[in-house]
Amino acid sequence: MTILAGIGFTAPWVLLGLLTLPILWLILRAVPPAPIRRLFPAVTLLLGLKDEESVSDRTPWWLLLLRMLAAAAIIIGLAGPVLNPSRDQAGSGPLMLVLDASWAGATRWSATLDQIDAQLAEAGRAGRTVAILSLTEPEAPVFQSAEDWRGRLPGLAPTPWQPTEVQIEQTLAALDQLDGGFDTHWFSDRLDFDGQETILATLQGRGEVTVYQAASAVVALLPATYQDGLIQLTAQRTEPGPAQQITVLAQGRDPAGVMRVLQSAAMEFASGETQAQIELALPSELRARITRFEIQGQRSAGAMTLTDDSLRRREVALIAGTLNREGLELLSPLHYLTQVLTPTADFVEGGLMNVLPANPDVIVLADVAKLSAGEQEAVVEWVEQGGLLLRFAGPRMAASDLGRDAEDTLLPVRLRSGGRSVGGAMSWGEAKGLAPFPEGSPFYGLRVPSDVSVTTQVMAQPDPNLADRVIASLSDGTPLVTRKALGLGQVVLFHVTADAEWSSLPLSGLFVEMLDRLAVASAAKSRQESQLQGTTWAPVQVMDGFGGLMDAGNLAGVDGVDLVTGTIGPDLRPGLYESGKQKLALNVLAEDTVLTPVSWPSDVPIKGQEISTETPIGGILLSLALLLLTVDVIASLALSGRLGLARAAAIALGAVLIAPEVQAQTPDETEFALNATTELVLAHVLTGNADVDEIAEAGMRGLAQTLFYRTSVEPAGPVGVDLERDELAFFPLLYWPITPDQPQPSVEAYSKLNAYLRSGGMILFDTRDSNVARFGAASPNGRKLQQLAAPLNIPSLEPIPRDHVLTRTFYLLQDFPGRHAGADVWVEAAPLDAEQIEGMPFRNLNDNVTPVVIGGNDWAAAWAVDRNGQALLPVGRGYAGERQRELANRFGVNLVMHVLTGNYKSDQVHVPALLDRLGQ
Repeated sequence: MTILAGIGFTAPWVLLGLLTLPILWLILRAVPPAPIRRLFPAVTLLLGLKDEESVSDRTPWWLLLLRMLAAAAIIIGLAGPVLNPSRDQAGSGPLMLVLDASWAGATRWSATLDQIDAQLAEAGRAGRTVAILSLTEPEAPVFQSAEDWRGRLPGLAPTPWQPTEVQIEQTLAALDQLDGGFDTHWFSDRLDFDGQETILATLQGRGEVTVYQAASAVVALLPATYQDGLIQLTAQRTEPGPAQQITVLAQGRDPAGVMRVLQSAAMEFASGETQAQIELALPSELRARITRFEIQGQRSAGAMTLTDDSLRRREVALIAGTLNREGLELLSPLHYLTQVLTPTADFVEGGLMNVLPANPDVIVLADVAKLSAGEQEAVVEWVEQGGLLLRFAGPRMAASDLGRDAEDTLLPVRLRSGGRSVGGAMSWGEAKGLAPFPEGSPFYGLRVPSDVSVTTQVMAQPDPNLADRVIASLSDGTPLVTRKALGLGQVVLFHVTADAEWSSLPLSGLFVEMLDRLAVASAAKSRQESQLQGTTWAPVQVMDGFGGLMDAGNLAGVDGVDLVTGTIGPDLRPGLYESGKQKLALNVLAEDTVLTPVSWPSDVPIKGQEISTETPIGGILLSLALLLLTVDVIASLALSGRLGLARAAAIALGAVLIAPEVQAQTPDETEFALNATTELVLAHVLTGNADVDEIAEAGMRGLAQTLFYRTSVEPAGPVGVDLERDELAFFPLLYWPITPDQPQPSVEAYSKLNAYLRSGGMILFDTRDSNVARFGAASPNGRKLQQLAAPLNIPSLEPIPRDHVLTRTFYLLQDFPGRHAGADVWVEAAPLDAEQIEGMPFRNLNDNVTPVVIGGNDWAAAWAVDRNGQALLPVGRGYAGERQRELANRFGVNLVMHVLTGNYKSDQVHVPALLDRLGQ
């Protein structure tokens, strides 16, 4: 590109055509417009006269100037002028564009693509072939034309990881396969990574390398931790700088299941610091709803951290078979469980039937042998809905006949009577240790301490399914822990006591880890490699480079150890993983991650990502030239007499007079007309009452959704109509809620309303007061309706007869409730001579659509839905209320179908189907 006077030209050689303008000036000046030849009878009187001085007619100077300007505009426009051109030297030869394409550049990704697009445009003008190499998803580079790459730019996206060791090797192998040299433009994300120097050295061996990177530092958020009742958040930035404040948002679902910002907090980097911290004290209910923390305004996976069970304290109900006697609390079978779970769980206190309505996550029954029939039924229902019932054996269970003859629903296995005692003074054997946990057990991978022993246990009856339900056993093979699924939940039995009376298991750290694996504790502490040994975690949701979450699809499960020790990359993507009932968040950054800024050698030029937007103006100049040539044609016709000055003046005057008329419709009116006519639109009259208008809009939205899902009618979003300003002819139906204080329309508005009713439109008047008054002037809304309707051309009315077409246009209806029910609904009265034809269940009414429907059942409130499609206002109570809402929706469907189709249901062709629906 050649730059002249600050304007770039893609084809500067075309400007040589400007040299021909003087020649063109002389030619046009010598050839004036040809005059019109007309016969003049008195020309004979001029014969013999001689003009001694002959002056040739010349083209006016202003017309010559006009033509010169048109020619100059054509020449300059064809030269490809560009305003604000890029001043970078295009260079020559192949060009390689290398992208880090990691999460660190996601926030500025659109600016990066704009700069790449500008460089591709410049390379295309210079005739350079281009290849693009993404270091996080390396593929063999292929040099192609710049225009081919420009069409593929939208497909480039950052990844939620930095280049891994495997990807570095793939990149180097791909570069080694290329022949010849090339220049490189490296778009850096400002973060250092292993192998960067090797790639840079390889690229410098092929040609000149230029680095492009933004001036702002990368900001990221470390995983949230929970300690001492506080959520601790830490943010990092790559380089120290001036004091900087950021806002961290805690996102989660509200009780209605809608994702919202549950909490926000300001975090500040001190001057010269690269790390900022904040602590949040949130209630357990709010803390359990949080799904992620993110930095406001940062759109990258590194600026977001997912949460898992580590922030959620599980609710546990502890029920013992015996009451604690005063002074003997340390001998309680629940003492050890209380000590273990206090740091990580919340306790629900009370009797069994009292804690079940609180729906705890876990119920622990310690040496509880018998449950009443009511308790048994309630606990079974709770477990089937996803609860975990954790039972411990004891003397009471060993002495009872629980699960002897048949398997108890709330026990995993059948039990033998009595217990088994080993290692005691009255026994022959020695205390038994624990066997290694088998594969498939939730405890698989946990180290079994040698000092854990069992002296007493309850024994399981041999059954065909016993082996499948044993998840932990003693060294002699007898079951120690058994488990079975029950509905969506599970029942787990420890065949020993919850205290140290029968075994030393409750005194060991293994006991805590076993409860953790069973998801009894919240796992608030950091996940350790030993804890995840032998577990498999299935991905539920994974992150993209911008921090967005997507369904994991059919991605394979991940070994638990890899979640702690593995490197994030294509095979281990950040996201939310699940194992059983436990959830674990794998974030882009770990707790010990330190962001390291990249340091480039001194011989590598570094440029910012600021780009100047080029504006081609060739099309504008060619359009200007076309306009000037049009003016030249009109001027030439006028000068030659072929277009009289009077006619030219008339044309100019007409243009002046007509132009305002063409522009009379304002942009707002044009947009309103387009929105109302592109698709079917339901409208409501604006009353001036914000609450009523909001409910009316929500009602029209709900009715439109009902029509969309149940009929072939697909309305667009509703529109609020101002009677004084807006055109009504676009809408088949107007919903007019009545309020006592709404203003009276003007004469012009009533004129539009009467024209609307005469042309086939319908108005649904809703006084919204049938819960306190019937139709008439018995209420302020009814009196206001009489005032509003008095100037309208409304025909005689009657309550909807049972054979009116509104009772069968789509649904068969006899009641027309809204949020209220019971009031009459009035429509145009039937003709006096309407008679029922023999063999038909309804009269042969006229085919006109009733212009008005009047009632007070507050239909919009029953139809109203929010932006998510949820009902906005309650209707009645329980099932009866939902049934009333359904009838209101059906009435709305019938109303719109009646407006759109008239009385087509009265046609003879529909009679058999209607008779079949009516049971006749």
